[in-house]
Amino acid sequence: MAASADAFVALPGGLGTLEELFEMLTWLQLGLHQKPVGVLNVAQFYDGLLSFVGHSQHEGFVRPQHAALLKVANDGQRLLQLLQE
Repeated sequence: MAASADAFVALPGGLGTLEELFEMLTWLQLGLHQKPVGVLNVAQFYDGLLSFVGHSQHEGFVRPQHAALLKVANDGQRLLQLLQE
């Protein structure tokens, strides 16, 4: 399925969604694909996760360029724009 996708988008979900999101983000970081990865942050669902990613970056565990690979928007149209850029 990953080979057929044009992009990867996480909607609000559970542990499986998080696992798949970070797997695709890690694959992008490692150069295993060049497809955009995004989060649709509906009703601020992912605010805590995004804060954690920022904290991980601040603590030196995530490089800024890798954190920037994750595209985030609260609106579907805006997320589509970010994924196309």
